[in-house]
Amino acid sequence: MQLFKRKATSFSVSIFTCLLVFYSLPCTAQYTELASLPEPVSNNATVAAEANGKQYVFSFCGIDDTKIWSGIHLKAWRYDLQNDEWSALPDVPDPAGGKIAAAASFVKGKIYLIGGYHVASNGNETSSKKVHAFDPVANAWLPDAADLPVAIDDHVQAVWRDSLIYVVTGWSNSTNVPNVQVFNPTTNGWEAGTLVPNNNDYKVFGGSGVIVDDTIFYAGGARTGGNFPPTSFFRKGIINPDNPTEITWTGFNEPAAKGYRMAAATLDGKAVWLGGSDVTYNFNGIAYNGSGGVPPLDRITVFDPNSGHFSQATGDMPKVMDLRGAAQIANSEVIIAGGMEEGQQVTDKVWRIHFEEVLAVETPADEAAFYKISSNPANSSCIVKAKKNIGARLFDWAGKMIFQENGHYEIEIPVSQIPGGIYWLEIVAKDGQRALEKLVVQK
Repeated sequence: MQLFKRKATSFSVSIFTCLLVFYSLPCTAQYTELASLPEPVSNNATVAAEANGKQYVFSFCGIDDTKIWSGIHLKAWRYDLQNDEWSALPDVPDPAGGKIAAAASFVKGKIYLIGGYHVASNGNETSSKKVHAFDPVANAWLPDAADLPVAIDDHVQAVWRDSLIYVVTGWSNSTNVPNVQVFNPTTNGWEAGTLVPNNNDYKVFGGSGVIVDDTIFYAGGARTGGNFPPTSFFRKGIINPDNPTEITWTGFNEPAAKGYRMAAATLDGKAVWLGGSDVTYNFNGIAYNGSGGVPPLDRITVFDPNSGHFSQATGDMPKVMDLRGAAQIANSEVIIAGGMEEGQQVTDKVWRIHFEEVLAVETPADEAAFYKISSNPANSSCIVKAKKNIGARLFDWAGKMIFQENGHYEIEIPVSQIPGGIYWLEIVAKDGQRALEKLVVQK
């Protein structure tokens, strides 16, 4: 298996610490650059999965930096969180060839790659019915699961209770459809869920969403119509737990729900959307409305079901669009891999985004560098020195805290007794300032 790993000298210079606090946002985020993908890729299905007690991130299919039909492929890669490295996997086994706009979900120890579309040399697009099954323990493709009843791409896809995968609306060959297709991996069978209302507020392609408890939330997307206009309609589907195919759909107009090909995640019972664009576009990043290249967003949108409130902030993540999933590696952390940056540039960059609860403290820009770290990479100890009283916590790749100390201007963190690999160091000042750093332990 071929490995792709960032050079050791890059670890200490590719740390991006963001300490922005927004007055109206129920969470903030910090982002850190990880080892790059083996090559630039966009519109790739991304998902987190666990195997043999370790966490990994997977990327399937996508389009390369040519941004033309022949650059659409079936390549697959796996990212090892502990060692900060990518490895190549066998290609996705679709005899129809490369595809984009698929989505991947991890359920009961297996990954299911669903839908997507193929582009022919003449520009014809064909939606896929395929459901590919991958075993992350064996690192091997299994026989395909049962086909989708309705071919679909650019759909909303989310998991309910680690048991069912909901495929909601999306594009099927010639138009957006209201279908809700529910896959049960245990029975390898599909059932029809309650359709979304058959109108352009609910039927979209390029939308994204999550399931929080027993409710589907999805936002954004492109409506059917001239130039496929974006929508600012927010949808909510309450799942009947006694009959999970029964869904009660409601929705309302909400400017904060606008967005196209955003990634979606959850945080403490909240729904979160990341990046994307407010302008709909084709697979080459060029707007359907004829305005030219589309700009990506560095926006995070949060919806709190308990309060019913939306909030948004910019600058708390990199500007990136054309995302087909966020790999949720912890309750408060996701990884996004690939996508398009400014200028519609397909990227190989990978970002770890860490959400935090807001503190009632403003962080002035001129105080951002309130600490210094020595010995990173480290083999025996790492020392954090600060201009103020701080605390430090060290976490492993799975989010388990392995060190904590509070109330000092200088903290020494012993690492000689822990395995080599990537760790995460949280530094919190008494006045509320905080930062997250990647710490490399070498053996």
